[in-house]
Amino acid sequence: MKKIALLFLLSCFAVQAQKKPLISKDEVTRIETELASDKMQGRQVFTPGIDSASAFIEKEFAKIGLAYFKDLKNYRQEFTRKDKNANNVIGVLPGKSKPNEYVIFSAHYDHLGTVSDGEDKVYNGANDDASGTTAVIALAKYFKELNNNERTIIFVAFTAEEIGIVGSRYFSRNINPDEVVAMFNIEMIGTESKWNKNSAYITGFERSDFGTILQKNLKGSNFKFYADPYPEMQLFYRSDNAALAAVGVPAHTISTSKMDDEKNYHQLTDEVSTLDLDNMTEIIKAIAISSESIISGKDTPTRVEKR
Repeated sequence: MKKIALLFLLSCFAVQAQKKPLISKDEVTRIETELASDKMQGRQVFTPGIDSASAFIEKEFAKIGLAYFKDLKNYRQEFTRKDKNANNVIGVLPGKSKPNEYVIFSAHYDHLGTVSDGEDKVYNGANDDASGTTAVIALAKYFKELNNNERTIIFVAFTAEEIGIVGSRYFSRNINPDEVVAMFNIEMIGTESKWNKNSAYITGFERSDFGTILQKNLKGSNFKFYADPYPEMQLFYRSDNAALAAVGVPAHTISTSKMDDEKNYHQLTDEVSTLDLDNMTEIIKAIAISSESIISGKDTPTRVEKR
């Protein structure tokens, strides 16, 4: 009888060990709703609104228990742009066996601010890019709870993307690109892609085997990553992955935005009510699963040709 009881307990422990953390719609909705709320005043760089957004992201990183980046004393990577102060928000999950090999998950948290006239005065930027920032926070919580990353994971919310991908350029100048194994930049995942649900595209798909690795890790699922369907728009060098991609890092952007038909893009109507939060949650889950062999050190994407 004791032997049977012991076997039962061991099987329970085995099931618990295999159980993965949950990326829930409720948590995704909570984070997204806060970032895209009117009180963030459109998160325009150099305004009190973006300071509020930064404080919220910092609080989330602290609650998760992320470490600071390099020699920073907090989660803020501060810099000056035309005599005005701005900051990225960075949290780190140190790697267990490969601490000097970095995998980056990123998004930009700034947007367009407010207008003075009309009933709706706030560019909430729910899809652009509170959705990506929400994903970064949710993934940070997921990987912290999973607690098995062999490579160091850096979670970063960039500022000043909307005025020329300024924050990511500053970040890229302060990290050794040779140590960055891969960059998952997440941009506008709140609406369905042109292929409908359970799908997204990867910019620069053909420039490395990054996308091939991600899709391999999703074998058996109904989620599909596609190549960028808008090559004429040159999206690969228009988002926060660009600076590191230019120096050889397999840094790619994951998106669902229908760039030829995204009616709320850079409009006051880009609000939480326009997002498909169920699908967005599934996309975040797919990113988590698809990155596993890179996080573990099993797979290393090929480098991008330097620009």
